[in-house]
Amino acid sequence: TPKGGKDKKGAKTGGKKGKTGGSGKSKKAGLTFPVGRTQSLLKSGRYSSRVGKGAPVYLAAVLEYLCAEMLELAGNASRDNKKKRITPRFLTLAIRNDEELNKLLSGVTIASGGVL
Repeated sequence: TPKGGKDKKGAKTGGKKGKTGGSGKSKKAGLTFPVGRTQSLLKSGRYSSRVGKGAPVYLAAVLEYLCAEMLELAGNASRDNKKKRITPRFLTLAIRNDEELNKLLSGVTIASGGVL
């Protein structure tokens, strides 16, 4: 049966359960972060009258890299303190102990992060 609809017994067949394959922009670029959503946010944010094809891919890649870097450092900080969960405190410790991240996020306050 087509998407949605009902089967012979009258039960719903459930249209899109989970994404099976597809060839989305993120998959083509080899990224985890959503390129399509990044593109729509760039357009709706009115940063520019026009948005190129490569801009959302590049931005999604940069954001994915920054998140991976911060999560890795915060995970190391939590492991050093014999904890399994990353808390805002560990994010703060990771950012403030890394020279480049500290410079990038110098004007950022993390809630419940404490002080170094």
